[in-house]
Amino acid sequence: MAETSVSPVDLAKLGFDRLRADRERLDRIDRYVRGDHDGPYTPKSATDEYKLLTKRAVSNWLPLLVKTPSQAMAVDGYRRSLEPGEDREDAAVPETAVPEEWRAWQDNRMDARQVPIHRAALTYGQSFVTVLRDPADPARPVIRGVSPRLIHVSYDDPAADALPLWALQVEGLPEKEGAEVKAWLYDGTNVYDFMVGGKDGPRLVAQAPHGFENLCPVVRFAPDIDLEGRVTGVVEPMIPIQDRVNQTVFDLLVSQTFGSFKVRTIAGLAPEFRRDPETGEVLLDANGRPIPIPIQADASRFLVAPDADTKFSQLDETPLGGFLDAIETATKHMAALSQLPPMYLGVGTMTNLSAEAMAAAEMALSRAVDEFQHSLGESWELVLFLCAIVKGVEPDAEAEVLWKDAGSRSLSQTVDALGKAVQMLQVPARAMWARIPGVTARDVEEWSQMAEADDPGLRMADAMAAVVAPPAPVVADAA
Repeated sequence: MAETSVSPVDLAKLGFDRLRADRERLDRIDRYVRGDHDGPYTPKSATDEYKLLTKRAVSNWLPLLVKTPSQAMAVDGYRRSLEPGEDREDAAVPETAVPEEWRAWQDNRMDARQVPIHRAALTYGQSFVTVLRDPADPARPVIRGVSPRLIHVSYDDPAADALPLWALQVEGLPEKEGAEVKAWLYDGTNVYDFMVGGKDGPRLVAQAPHGFENLCPVVRFAPDIDLEGRVTGVVEPMIPIQDRVNQTVFDLLVSQTFGSFKVRTIAGLAPEFRRDPETGEVLLDANGRPIPIPIQADASRFLVAPDADTKFSQLDETPLGGFLDAIETATKHMAALSQLPPMYLGVGTMTNLSAEAMAAAEMALSRAVDEFQHSLGESWELVLFLCAIVKGVEPDAEAEVLWKDAGSRSLSQTVDALGKAVQMLQVPARAMWARIPGVTARDVEEWSQMAEADDPGLRMADAMAAVVAPPAPVVADAA
């Protein structure tokens, strides 16, 4: 029996149970990203000083693995497709007109809100976005990102389906057993308000249609998904290497604290004992042993022994180079497995690198970002598809989002390459405007309007049209 044929209450219970079952793994990923790592190995007899070193040993590299690719991904524009045989100049909707879906994007401030959605997808392997109608204005779509720690989504085919069968979103998992929290169940027709977590099971509070016909308005963002629907983030595979780095840093701190200095030793020297100033007798401690006088050895003193058999020597400090090499090796492994340039993790140098050398060093990262953009771009296009339905315009299944160019090329090199494409390949100059780094869709729109206003041919055509246009018919007054 398909899960959609089950009652909403049963689906809410099933989704809440699965959400709690997955929460332990996701919470562990969240802890590591925030720097709350499992401590390095320490013996049971560790002192407070050792425990302090375990806290200082945490060197959290994991946020960098998420922020670096996410900072190179930003949706910067949206373009609807053309009808077969249609040309931009003859299209009913001009290229410079803003599609209604993109107005919804701007209205929801998604230029900024897309960032945490991308980072959650990279961190956990997936994140989600809901598209619902504004209760105050049914023609206004409301776009909200949802953490995978707060939503369970069910698919018929998790690897191929664009939209799920149903999804359960919770406000938060209850901290105490039996405590209730708010939840929302989405299916193909309705949104159900629930209270879940109670001892008596889910409690249905209200329900209302969400306005989509046989569409569950929850979109998944999965940058790395296999044919079985399994998702992988960039953090979880790196946790063992992160633990190795923390252990090595802890060993370095222990060696630095207790063994990074020379230790002077004296063999064959009989110590002097404390004596009573009046009687001259040797003083004894509580155990009946003589109390020795500590030998003061520092840089300002010269040690002398009356016995010829006394030997002075020293113990060398512990070399720290091996620990530093181990840390560098672990960070190299992390950089290789995450496709991050090693210099981003402090490995190697990047002094006076040219733009070509920088692009070559970032080749693996650029390929990873390009792969992420292909996957996440399809998800954003589906979000805007749902926005078009809410707006009441015809959805465009072939529309595409435009990503901001975050390459490391210099502006002069980019402009020179684009100019050659226009001159040598006869590419229209206007087609190259959007490829200039830092230029937004609004800039392209303004430039198009300026070019049309300054075009002498268009001005002359308008003037000729005004001259040869027939006079407007005169309507006789009936009076």
